[in-house]
Amino acid sequence: MTNLDAYRIAKEPFYRSVGGEVGLFEAAYRSRMPVMLKGPTGCGKTRFVEHMAWRLGRPLITVSCHEDMTASDLVGRYLLDAEGTVWHDGPLTLAVRQGAICYLDEIVEARQDTTVVIHSLTDDRRILPLEKKNEVVKAHPDFQVVISYNPGYQSVLKDLKESTKQRFAAIPFDYPEAAGEAEIVMREAGADKRTAEALVRIGARSRNLKGRGLEEGASTRMLVNAALLVAAGVPIAEACQVALVIPITDDDDLRDALTGAIAACV
Repeated sequence: MTNLDAYRIAKEPFYRSVGGEVGLFEAAYRSRMPVMLKGPTGCGKTRFVEHMAWRLGRPLITVSCHEDMTASDLVGRYLLDAEGTVWHDGPLTLAVRQGAICYLDEIVEARQDTTVVIHSLTDDRRILPLEKKNEVVKAHPDFQVVISYNPGYQSVLKDLKESTKQRFAAIPFDYPEAAGEAEIVMREAGADKRTAEALVRIGARSRNLKGRGLEEGASTRMLVNAALLVAAGVPIAEACQVALVIPITDDDDLRDALTGAIAACV
């Protein structure tokens, strides 16, 4: 049996609760209910899962989903080694066997024919059929599946099947209110209060441009990155250009608008 010590979170990850999400997740975990974390990029979904895995004392196996991911990448495959052909469990199967939390990050990035493998795990069956191995794995009592989902990625080609969505309890996430976000920036980057508050104001202005040229505004994660640059000696205006403006748009007019917002806030 594989040792899951490498997947255990030894130190409490900092997470600032913004509502009742901690209690909701704990209630879902008690019944081993699958959970969907629904919110924009960089608002704290992954940090929340890490915090909850630490809080519950469970190993956390994270899979970063992408469009080339196959079902075999999740469940496992036969591989050749010195002893011949040997089956190797994938991350999902490992979590199912040993009672870890399996976190499928940005699941909408994966192909729909890949994500259907979790269907039998997210209803009352709680089983994982390994067709290539002719085995059915019954989920460990402590196993739970968690997915993150960004509604901003919805399109005809990139969205979850209704048959997948309806298997999950959904916890909504958004960027924290200004004071809370400033606290996060100070804690994560060691920024002073004035710098953190200025960055939060810039972030709020960028989010007001969503749908008016920007697909996404500056995330909390981006604000922390800008604060880290400031802490390293980079002037705040330049740090914002590098960490906020240039990554999210190539449009000159939008860059000018964001640059004006930065000048007004610092």
